[in-house]
Order: sequence, then C-alpha cells, then structure tokens
Amino acid sequence: MIIFKSINKLNKKVNFKANVGFVPTMGTLHKGHISLIKESKKKCNKTLVSIFINPSQFNNKKDLINYPKNLYRDIKVLKKIKIDYLLIPKISEIYKNKKNMKIKLDKKDKILCAKYRPGHFEGVLAVINQFLLKIKPKFIFLGEKDFQQIFLIKKFIRNRFKTKIKQCKTVRFNNLLPYSSRNFLLSKNDINNASFVSKSIYKFYSSIKKNFKNKLNINIVRNNINSKKIKIDYFEIRNKINLSKSYNRKNFKIFIAYYLKNIRLIDNF
Repeated sequence: MIIFKSINKLNKKVNFKANVGFVPTMGTLHKGHISLIKESKKKCNKTLVSIFINPSQFNNKKDLINYPKNLYRDIKVLKKIKIDYLLIPKISEIYKNKKNMKIKLDKKDKILCAKYRPGHFEGVLAVINQFLLKIKPKFIFLGEKDFQQIFLIKKFIRNRFKTKIKQCKTVRFNNLLPYSSRNFLLSKNDINNASFVSKSIYKFYSSIKKNFKNKLNINIVRNNINSKKIKIDYFEIRNKINLSKSYNRKNFKIFIAYYLKNIRLIDNF
C-alpha cells in the first residue's frame, strides 16, 4: 500500500486511465467500508481509498469535533486487506479552488436529510466534485446506507464525469443495525435502541411488501419508536428511483433519521 498526502503526487504515480476503483471515506473504517473495498478489488485492477473528514458537510461544529477518528487503526486495516493506494489529503488542497466548492441543490432535492441538515449535501458534492476533477477514477463505490447521498451524487456527476457509480448493499450487524462510524459513539443501551429502530423499520417494510395497505400504519410505527424516547427527524416512505412521494408496491423505500441523545443516525429499507 502506498500512502499519498497530496492528490498531485498521487496523479504523478498512478495511471488513472487504467481500471482504478475509488472508495471515498471519512475514516474510522468498519465492515461497511471494507465491503466497498472488496467490491472494488473484485471489479478493478487497482483500488484507491481516501480518508478525508470534510468540514463543510457538518452543519454542526460539535458534530465535526466529536466525529470518531482513528487514523492509525485505519491504516492498519487497509494494509491488512491489501489496498493499492491510500489518499489522506489536506483541507487546504481540497478547498484550494473555491469556485468548484460552490454547489447548490435544486429545491425539489431539499428533502429528507437535505431538509434537516442544510448545507450537508452541498458539502459532500463539493468534495466529490474536487476528487473527480483531479483523480478521474473509472468507478466510485458507495454504500446504500447513505441512499439519498448516492441519489444526489448520481444526479450531480451524470453529465460531468465519466466515472461510474457502483452502488453496494448496506452491511448490517446480526441485530439489523447498519455499520456506521457513529456507532463507535453509542453506549450499549443506545445500540439496543438503534437496533429496535432498524428492526421496527424492517418489520414495517416487510408488512407493506405483503400488503400494500399496511403503509397506512406509519404513524403506529412512529409512535412505537417515539415510545423509546427517540427523537425522529423524519420517517417517510418514498419512491426509491426518484425520491418522490409517489410510489407503489414495487418501488417504495422507507427512510428514517433520528437522534440517540446527541448522535444522529440514519437507516433505510
């Protein structure tokens, strides 16, 4: 594994005209990240992982400060699974060209997390834009836990870049809780409550699959979650193709964002 702390140095050493897969991360790696890396290794000749905690996608300074970090452990993990390249760029390099960092969302896209975390996805898209402008990988691997993020990145890069998105399934614990770097901040009781949320959503999803009329039970499910003193940002059923509220039995998806104390978690089925 070769570690680069500069995109310019990376570009001098790596031939991105070859089949290179890119896995962007914010570090504190877990099995979800590893599954993306393994998919890249299957699909591509070379795999590049980035670790960059992007300040502009945090609309809460405390959230940025408290975001879990363990670079030493991450490097050990990446060496063990034998990736080819690791990029750890500096903020000054990513934010050097401020014009490329000014991204605006369409009004119709200001839903779900974009509604409750203003500026978050603009920050995500700005950094993805910088990476793809400078690196130009053949594929980028993203996990479905961040489903809305994938939707917006797809829309953003469609007519801008040749890079293709590889969408990978959410990896979960046996208790159905999805792997997330934020899980490192949870207490045992919090983990139990987060598992309760995921199980509730999955049960609700399965019931709608069996009988579409069960979608009307959304308020019952919401009340069950609220009974655990869990603060819900949103809990919605949407069309998984275009994220509209017009959906049917074949294309619906359930989205939730909620807080356990001051830690915000998301999930979808």
